[in-house]
Amino acid sequence: MLEGDIMKTITAANANRGFSNLLREVRKGEEITILSRGKPVAKITSCDSGALQKKTMKNILVTRLKAQGVTGSRNWTREELYGD
Repeated sequence: MLEGDIMKTITAANANRGFSNLLREVRKGEEITILSRGKPVAKITSCDSGALQKKTMKNILVTRLKAQGVTGSRNWTREELYGD
């Protein structure tokens, strides 16, 4: 999903009753969260390997960046960085 997109949610009972329709929506790129008693318990997404791999790699990178400390100092200027 792209930032700003609204993720669809559905109850477990409704997902069970309309599973074929749910799969059609997922096939079109929808990401659906299944709720049980109002709490998220599962997420159904497309198996599009490119999108799945991109999302996985992004999550790995963000986790790694959050875990590593800040190194070095800002010893460059905007002009050096952007070539203004």
